Amino acid sequence: MDILIIGVLLGGAYALMAVGLQLQYGVARIMNLANGEILVAGAFGAFWFFTGSQVSPLITVIGYAPVAFAANWAIYRYLMLPLVRRSKSEGHLEVDSILATFGLSFILVGVMLALFGGEFFSYSFLEKPFDILGQPYEQNRLVAFLYAAAFCIGLYVWLHRTRMGLTLRAVSVSPEASRRVGIDVAGASALAFGLGGAITAAGGGLLSTFLVFDASIGIIFTMKALVIVIMGGLRDIRGSIVAAFVLGLTETAVASLIDPGLTLAAAYVVFILVLLFRPQGIFGRRAA
Repeated sequence: MDILIIGVLLGGAYALMAVGLQLQYGVARIMNLANGEILVAGAFGAFWFFTGSQVSPLITVIGYAPVAFAANWAIYRYLMLPLVRRSKSEGHLEVDSILATFGLSFILVGVMLALFGGEFFSYSFLEKPFDILGQPYEQNRLVAFLYAAAFCIGLYVWLHRTRMGLTLRAVSVSPEASRRVGIDVAGASALAFGLGGAITAAGGGLLSTFLVFDASIGIIFTMKALVIVIMGGLRDIRGSIVAAFVLGLTETAVASLIDPGLTLAAAYVVFILVLLFRPQGIFGRRAA
């Protein structure tokens, strides 16, 4: 039961970083390899405000979300959009965006190393025990899960119950058809990219309440987000959420029953199995 509960709590936080990447790739067609660095920047933001001014990370993640949105919107508008306009095919765009965001990830790591150094960081926040089915668990994990659940539910409702959400879903299905019916595809893509970055940064702030992190750990979170997005299906946010819980449960089970050092390896074993037997993802559809 411990494995199940801890895995679910961890999967909820993972869902945010994966949903952010899913928006960026599913709508804007940008495979953002700097996703993990955006998450780590969010973790540093929560750490800095809490240790410097005693501002709760639960407030910080909401407060800096607009800043993260603006920064990611600018990244798309001034770095990604020129690549989109010159690309001759979706495959060409994927290659260019991977190379560009790979370089961006190194820039962000360098900036964070200059600001914070290479040490590992953590802080004490809501580490008091909370009983679930008679077993004590840290409150910070529970609160992070509840926040992540609220973010994911709110995003899902917004995407399926608002006109702008419908616009983003239309662009994710077919940018060309969306352009023909008068949708501003570039504007919708910039919105999705900015929103994805804001959600990822919020996920970093929540993860920072119970994980140890440093400036160079972003690559691990990027790889985990890629695993989750591809496992879940590139065009359906439900799949990313379900896959995040699968990854959280897998890592927790392996860490508890075998060896904590094998958690990332176990995640990739699951990933390879999905590629072999269901390459379209959990909720994806096979190509006609």
